[in-house]
Amino acid sequence: MKNKLLSVVGALVLLTACQTTPASVHEKEVTSSEQTLTLGTVQRHISIGMPSSKVIEALGSPNIVTLDEERREVWVYDKMSSTQVHSNSSSGGNAWVIIGTVGESQSASATKRTQSTLTIVIKLDKNSKVRDFTYHSSRF
Repeated sequence: MKNKLLSVVGALVLLTACQTTPASVHEKEVTSSEQTLTLGTVQRHISIGMPSSKVIEALGSPNIVTLDEERREVWVYDKMSSTQVHSNSSSGGNAWVIIGTVGESQSASATKRTQSTLTIVIKLDKNSKVRDFTYHSSRF
């Protein structure tokens, strides 16, 4: 009976001894708006003299609309996004039934969180065209 049990355990250990589970990565990005707004979008699509309607097509609606000292509109886009990457990996060690030892299973896990902000300020003239724009991007 003991030999039969040892044979079954040995066969199971040999079948699973060298298995390696590849690392799995799960990434989830949460953005505060429906439209993805990037620094590249601003640099490619926004230019001085552009009508405000084209700005809205390119960037969407601004978060804040205010007036400057000459009562011209100033639009502010303030966006924040969070990214979380979680990875798992595990591997089984070798097993040697002849010596009577069973390999150890090893696993590792890591989570990385990143937050990004993008602030865009667009100044319009009296004709609702872009007269100036600035932006600031940060990642932490």
